[in-house]
Amino acid sequence: MDESRLSGFTPHTLFELCVDVACLNWPLPLHAPLPAEVCDRLLEAYQSTRELTDSALQFFADRNRTRLQAVRLRTTQRITSAGFRILLDHQLEELSIDDGRYIPRVNIDHSHYFVNMTALRIVGRFPIFIRTAAPHFVPKLNKLSLIGHMSDLCTLESLTHLEVADCQLHLQPIERLKNLTSLILYNVWWVEDNINLICSLTKLQHLDVSQHKESFGHFSHPNEKLTSLVESLLHLKSLDISGTNLAGTGGAAACDKRDSVQCDIPGLASRVNNPLNFLGLYGTAHAACCRHDIPAIKISGDANEEQILTAATLYMGRPEILTRVLNDLYHLFRNGQNDPKKQWTTLRIILKAMDMHVQEKHIQICGSATLFYIVKGKKNDLIGIKLRRHIITTLLQALETHLEDPTMMRNGCLTLCQFKIPADVVFEYKRVVNILLTGVSNNQEVFVQRVAIYLLNSFACQVDAIQKRFLGDHGVIVIMLALITDRLKRNHFDDVLEVAWSTMWNVTDETPVNCQRFLDNDGLQLFIGCLKSFPDKEELLRNMMGLLGNVAEVKHLRPVFMSDLLITEFVELLDSQSDGIEVSYNAAGVLAHLASDGEDAWTIKTPTRKDVLAKMLDAIRKWNLSSRRNINYRSFEPLVGLLKAYHTPECQHWAIWALANLTTVYPEKYCSLVVAERGVELLNDILKCPTPYQHIKTLAGCVLRNIAFQDTKDGAK
Repeated sequence: MDESRLSGFTPHTLFELCVDVACLNWPLPLHAPLPAEVCDRLLEAYQSTRELTDSALQFFADRNRTRLQAVRLRTTQRITSAGFRILLDHQLEELSIDDGRYIPRVNIDHSHYFVNMTALRIVGRFPIFIRTAAPHFVPKLNKLSLIGHMSDLCTLESLTHLEVADCQLHLQPIERLKNLTSLILYNVWWVEDNINLICSLTKLQHLDVSQHKESFGHFSHPNEKLTSLVESLLHLKSLDISGTNLAGTGGAAACDKRDSVQCDIPGLASRVNNPLNFLGLYGTAHAACCRHDIPAIKISGDANEEQILTAATLYMGRPEILTRVLNDLYHLFRNGQNDPKKQWTTLRIILKAMDMHVQEKHIQICGSATLFYIVKGKKNDLIGIKLRRHIITTLLQALETHLEDPTMMRNGCLTLCQFKIPADVVFEYKRVVNILLTGVSNNQEVFVQRVAIYLLNSFACQVDAIQKRFLGDHGVIVIMLALITDRLKRNHFDDVLEVAWSTMWNVTDETPVNCQRFLDNDGLQLFIGCLKSFPDKEELLRNMMGLLGNVAEVKHLRPVFMSDLLITEFVELLDSQSDGIEVSYNAAGVLAHLASDGEDAWTIKTPTRKDVLAKMLDAIRKWNLSSRRNINYRSFEPLVGLLKAYHTPECQHWAIWALANLTTVYPEKYCSLVVAERGVELLNDILKCPTPYQHIKTLAGCVLRNIAFQDTKDGAK
């Protein structure tokens, strides 16, 4: 298959896009009849995003405008008998029900429901009464699959394909099914007692007697029984004996070696010159899949990657086997024994398994563990956007379903870390945030907390104001403060504490409502607590002061800072050399905003406003204008606002120093931002005004020169 298609680089077709939009705007207005191909796909796509209900099925009630032909129901938990009849009224050709436990108890003893049905598959015990005594009830039915259900539907003599699995079934009735070409008896009791009966079905081309339960898979005289089956069923092309001992103990010495024929499975000696197309040997006794001379073209087993992938594909509907197969795949990738050429095939198989078995926790754990190794590999950049989104959506579904499982949370979060955050996952922003907020809560293991908070912080620092408010609305401030409180009580410093402050720094940026939430939940008290408990932690100090800088930018919140204790702490931090100039810079920023409100707003006696401004000015003069920064401005609005504070030149000085530094060190990023926010006009006003002292005007000239030089460079390009 085309590598680009497997890796997800081919774009969505117009039909796929239309189906996606239709599902988002369900129910659709019907202006013209829709063919079966469209209706089948719409129903399938709808179920991939939400649970099917009677209300959703009403769209298909008008059979003059809609037509269903082949339907697969993932669950029927919210469908009543009325909704089920809507489906059956379409006289379906194919019907597959993944979980028959919830099928409504309804008598469907009406032949017109099944007049066109050729294939029926139901998993689980189901309370439907279907009159099957007369073959004319389902005249076209030739494929029947009943998983986990005891039934007498084997009386349908027209069947060519029969699958009965996971049940206690007396096989005597199947001797009348002489037209069978495919018979699957997976995990069915009494197979050994009915070998002769199976041998009588001479048209069989595919036979599956595989077992998951060890007690069912043990046959007495296995070589003789397998020989009898193979020599009686002359048309046999495919045979699955996985989980049994029918392959014998192995070794060519146990075989008939006439004509120097080699065969390491005694019962298949008659097929050495006519090998089977497929032979299932996964989990067979005595490691049959590892033998050398096996008369089959394709084999399922665990001897190598090819066998494992074959097993995964064939046993997709058998969760107990699939879990083991996915675990085998995981160990291949973990140990670096996988074939890079098969990576895309493996990825598709894992996604299909996880999508099909969302409730199976161990499938989700094994699948997500292997996904981690795939997406962290060298070929990550080769994953196209379509496949990338499929991986992310599948992971999120698994995480939502198994939030309480620490292994699932660990696997899912680590795998998400391999993507570009937030760019790759922003299309599922709300789902990701809700999952990560659960991941950082105090009832999670510390490792999960660390990974989840890292992801959450990565989200917070690169999203817009609406998304920052969403984070606040869903409790991110409260959760971060709870993490901080816990560590203060234990006097325990770790990276979770650091990143918790960083996350709040990011979500309060230009988001006043989140700043208010920080204050309302004792944020300032926790700031003082961390300052006293961990005074030498540079990164922590930087993050805390950055956050308080955001709060200080909100004019109506600034009065809360007017306390002797807080102002004194900020003044002391002016002399801090932690993390370069960052702590000193942010402390000065807080004080500059407080001072910009004028003398009347300075409601404390000590330290005095005059003394604070003098110390702030001393600190600014010590900073190196070429300092590289650990800061990211998305807007200069707070700085530009302080340029107008002519009544307090020290406030202007701090703001204009910031602009001069950023346009000197990062001109490509910040010169255009000064221009866009009308900073040039304000800088020229400062140069013309006699009030600002010379150092301020020198810095203003520096910013304007930086902008002019960058304009020249851009023009030359």
